[in-house]
Amino acid sequence: MAGHDNKPALVTLSVRGLNLARKLSRVLGGDIYVHSEAPPGKGVMVFDRIMDLAGKLFAGYKRIIFILPVGVAVRAIAGHTGHKTIDPAVVVVDVGGRWAISLLSGHEGGANKLALEAANILGCEPVITTSTEAEKDIVVGVGCRKGVQAGDVMHALHHCLDKTGVNVSRVRLLVSVDIKKNEPGLVLAAEKLDIPLYFLASAMIRNIPLNTAESKFVMDKVGLPGVAEPCALLSARNPELILGKTVCNSVTIAIARENCL
Repeated sequence: MAGHDNKPALVTLSVRGLNLARKLSRVLGGDIYVHSEAPPGKGVMVFDRIMDLAGKLFAGYKRIIFILPVGVAVRAIAGHTGHKTIDPAVVVVDVGGRWAISLLSGHEGGANKLALEAANILGCEPVITTSTEAEKDIVVGVGCRKGVQAGDVMHALHHCLDKTGVNVSRVRLLVSVDIKKNEPGLVLAAEKLDIPLYFLASAMIRNIPLNTAESKFVMDKVGLPGVAEPCALLSARNPELILGKTVCNSVTIAIARENCL
């Protein structure tokens, strides 16, 4: 069994799941495992019983992505879990490609980060329930010019948080639009701040009407009515916009507070 490096095992039961596994593998690398009843195609490993496979995966991989129902994943790994400091990161993606759920070893093992990586690749929603993350209630939408520097993003974020009296420790998520995935300064800023960075699909902004301030500049450049405000509002739960779009040189920030029950 492979898996001696940090590349994930990608496990699925169906052809639909295999399509998602291949999409993930193109970015993350890793090994694809497909159930014997599904036509496997080339370059994949076949298994008969997921319960038997799970033990081998736990021994051979640090990161596992199941692309199948969460109940199946839970039953498969139930007899193999040990401790959060040694268990692999386990993420579950539904075959519809709607959610990437951090299931096991979220913080210590890196499943929260892996769920976010999968969500950004597939354009789905990350689901992270770790208490230290779930207690955070601030989502920050970020727009930026091409070639933005990490320092400019960080300065803009801190400036806008100071304006609202919000401590950076409350920020659950930085959100930008998918066309900014390869903006090095933005990615580096999120890494330095140690805040997850999620990329929202452009189609979400185009297709869901929001009562937000539109930007002619953004519309002309990327064909969207805006970035910062829509990203903040569409990525937060029951959001209240506590800071509308605020331009800081090459960066635009909007801040939403979640009102959870």
